[in-house]
Amino acid sequence: MPTKEAHRSLLMRFVHQPTHVGFIMSSDWCESIVGEIAAPVRNALVGGPFGSNLVSSDYVDAGIPVIRGQNMRGRWISGDFVFVTADKAKSLEANLAHPRDIIFTQRGTLGQVSLVPEKPFDCYLVSQSQMKLTVNPELADTLFLYYLFLTAEQQEYIHKNAIQTGVPHTNLGTLRATPVSLPPLSEQKAIAYFLGTLDDKIELNRKMNETLEATARLFFKDWFVDFGPTRAKAEGRPAYFAPELWSLFPDALDDDDKPVGWTIKPLDQIANFLNGLALQKYPSTGTDSIPVIKIAQLRTGNTTNSDRASVDLAKQYVVEDGDILFSWSGSLTHLVWTGGRGALNQHLFKVSSSNYPKWFFFYWISEHMPNFQAIAASKATTMGHIQRHHLTEALTIVPSDSVLDSANQMISPLFEKILSNSLESRTLAQTRDLLLPKLLSGEIRLRDAEKIAGQAL
Repeated sequence: MPTKEAHRSLLMRFVHQPTHVGFIMSSDWCESIVGEIAAPVRNALVGGPFGSNLVSSDYVDAGIPVIRGQNMRGRWISGDFVFVTADKAKSLEANLAHPRDIIFTQRGTLGQVSLVPEKPFDCYLVSQSQMKLTVNPELADTLFLYYLFLTAEQQEYIHKNAIQTGVPHTNLGTLRATPVSLPPLSEQKAIAYFLGTLDDKIELNRKMNETLEATARLFFKDWFVDFGPTRAKAEGRPAYFAPELWSLFPDALDDDDKPVGWTIKPLDQIANFLNGLALQKYPSTGTDSIPVIKIAQLRTGNTTNSDRASVDLAKQYVVEDGDILFSWSGSLTHLVWTGGRGALNQHLFKVSSSNYPKWFFFYWISEHMPNFQAIAASKATTMGHIQRHHLTEALTIVPSDSVLDSANQMISPLFEKILSNSLESRTLAQTRDLLLPKLLSGEIRLRDAEKIAGQAL
């Protein structure tokens, strides 16, 4: 914790700085260190409990949440928590974190940084692998510092100064001495608000997509897997949605326990599963290339740092936003791709159909995915995968054209909105990542960043 004299000196340097909200000038910025901007209170900068002071046997089902590395996946601390009792937390009071505190990873994935949210908990316990900073609000804005520590310069400093003995880690001394460049407080808040607004919109899109996805999946499962309308009609139960649609459904199940008149088709008959290429045979030439989409890119959802391939590929092997991709080897998964144009690598299917809507075969793949994953997991001597015949053995139920058309009118707009939101979030994230280092170094003015963001959207 800084001395009172150091705190007063730093504060005066900020107070007498001219402020230009929306107009950043690097000459106004103050060079400081983390230790100087810590709040002038006890335990403003601390790590987690020592050794045996917190062990797994201390965890209970409810109480005070413990911040671990898996809770630091984004701007705000979140996810699945373990808990300790209130008495245990009180005994480790020095290691508690409160809303607006900043959490840094000390051991593990170095460079992680997250903020403690206002809700749903009043306080948290920091684990042994994290460190906590309570910021002096007269000197620095916590959200600004969060974004500052995401910049390449701050990340490089963290990794360059990591202790390499054993598992790479850092410590409180290193964090305390970490240099930071700060504009006047009003500008910090303005920059943080601008960047936070972009992230807020990304988060809003994510939550909206969760709702849209749940709604679309509910329709699909009720109508085409559980046969809810047909079963209700067969049992004489009243209509639970629009009568004009209700009348389209059969009123009985046949001997195969599916709606009368509907058909059974293998999964590979309702969609085409195009396997990718061994793209090392299509190397890029100069700057005329496209990124390669492999299983790793499916996991990240983007092509950052991916391999490159020649653009001279057959059109069907080029992936565009909105295509359905399915990894049939390794980590079996499927998704609607929104990571930009790329080349389809081997071990991936691009799934399409000229006869059925995209959502229809997408959700049928979802229905069979647990079984596909189980088949892959059972191949202990080879890299887990499925084969073509597994697609043929996976059966689907195809309704009448009238029911499918009606379902398409309801589900397709939901599916399209999910895609639209995801693409907007990608643009927002790209804009944020472009502007963040420029804003936080004073290279560009806030009003210029706002213009750039407006043009991007």
